[in-house]
Amino acid sequence: MDLRSPARSAADIAAILFDKDGTLIGYDASWGPVNRELAAIAAKGDLELADRLLHACGMDPVTGHVKPDSLLAAGNTVQIAEGLLAAGSPCDLADLTRRLDQLFTEAAGKSVAVTDLKAFFARLKGRGYKLGIASSDNEASIRGIAKRFGFEEDLDFVAGYDSGHGTKPQPGMVLGFCAAIGLPPHRVAVVGDNNHDLHMGANAGAGLRVAVLTGTGSRQSLATDSDYCFDDITGLEGLLPLKARL
Repeated sequence: MDLRSPARSAADIAAILFDKDGTLIGYDASWGPVNRELAAIAAKGDLELADRLLHACGMDPVTGHVKPDSLLAAGNTVQIAEGLLAAGSPCDLADLTRRLDQLFTEAAGKSVAVTDLKAFFARLKGRGYKLGIASSDNEASIRGIAKRFGFEEDLDFVAGYDSGHGTKPQPGMVLGFCAAIGLPPHRVAVVGDNNHDLHMGANAGAGLRVAVLTGTGSRQSLATDSDYCFDDITGLEGLLPLKARL
């Protein structure tokens, strides 16, 4: 664990709102091939253009490295599609958005979890925590991941960019979670791999902002806006009270 000092207390936390990609799902293993495919779609098969599109949206086409907080790291489908068009894609925005949403939903079946998510969520649920996911992906993709890895019954809330709660870093997803579970924001920990997640938590007045290093962020890029930074989500289990006080 990497703990910034002074850090905010975890004693009052009773609910956890997770980002999905880079947090529950390892970013490089899960999204590297998907990013290359989305660039190929946006470039309509022009390989040189595809590389330029990847670079413009935050991914080095040679190394596969994705910049923290870039479009590919933190953008929702519409934002990514708009970025691709701005960088030279000849596609229609509405059609490209639809095709990318379809690609992202299908990618749920190929994603690589950062840990045994079924067991992890069951342990937290057993300790009394309310649990949710807030992602810049579409809601269908989130639910597909939860079903595939067997923890859908442990979720109290799911929000994608298309669920009506706004987009990151706006506070709406956190506030929607709070409304669904009947708890105020200061009882919620927001967990994510990039600053869009942490800023969303700050904008909503979340009690804790927890960063993880399984995505595109680094200790350096996440240090300013996180209360805690862990190698992965399992670090939460030692941080939080053994029983949530609802």
